[in-house]
Amino acid sequence: MSDVPTFVLERTFNAPPELVWRTWTEPELLGRWYGPGAETVVHRLDLKPGGLWLLEMRWGDKSNYQRVEYLEVTPPERLVWLHSVTDADWNVIANPMMPDWPRVLLTTVTLGDENGQTRMRLTWVPHEASAAEIACFSAAIDGLDKGWGAGMKLLEQLLAELQASG
Repeated sequence: MSDVPTFVLERTFNAPPELVWRTWTEPELLGRWYGPGAETVVHRLDLKPGGLWLLEMRWGDKSNYQRVEYLEVTPPERLVWLHSVTDADWNVIANPMMPDWPRVLLTTVTLGDENGQTRMRLTWVPHEASAAEIACFSAAIDGLDKGWGAGMKLLEQLLAELQASG
């Protein structure tokens, strides 16, 4: 489906893939970088195909809920999941701030070793999306790096801290 827009985020981290993998798969580490500017609460993380990652991002008295269903888990190199906004009961809903935002995004994260560093590539693609959802995603694609970019800075700091503490 080449007509569907794809967001691509690539970063190189000064850490081995096994350590970067941990920051994507351990609840206490995920909560430290995912959702910059918010308190990220991991309610559930069942790291296996068909498993769920349920998370809440809190800003004061407001919350945003997200549901991830893992399709593929290949340590320490590949995660594939379906990513959705949900209500507080984990039911997939339209994004309250952007009603035409895709209800489901196919997310793929790959980690590759480059001389002891990790090359990370994340892609986001609207999954089984309507024309309105594809148009909304396409219009927003240039700004997506802002939120992800802030998270990547936090992730970089976390990796440095984890390596310094041994």
